[in-house]
Amino acid sequence: MTPAADLDATLSALADPTRRGVVELLSTRPRRAGELAAAFSVSPPAMSRHLRVLRTRGLVEEARGGDDARVRMYRLRREPFDALRQWIEEVEAFWGDPLGASRDPAERRR
Repeated sequence: MTPAADLDATLSALADPTRRGVVELLSTRPRRAGELAAAFSVSPPAMSRHLRVLRTRGLVEEARGGDDARVRMYRLRREPFDALRQWIEEVEAFWGDPLGASRDPAERRR
């Protein structure tokens, strides 16, 4: 994927409030899918769908939990959030540039 497509995928995944909530919970520590489902009062299949979106977009990763291979732990991946932060910083820099509003958008990307 291109950086722009990665950013689009990240923003698309985070457009859902439940998935944003999952990201907030995972920012404190890894959690089991069942914990996440209980925290949002959703069924395990519904949480599985949310986690699948977050996984396919690269926002979370899944690991087997300890001795029980059936237990899956989910944790955040740093890379997509770093890319999102970088994009936000670029946009913020535009607002800090007094001449930014008068420049052509193609010129600002240089």
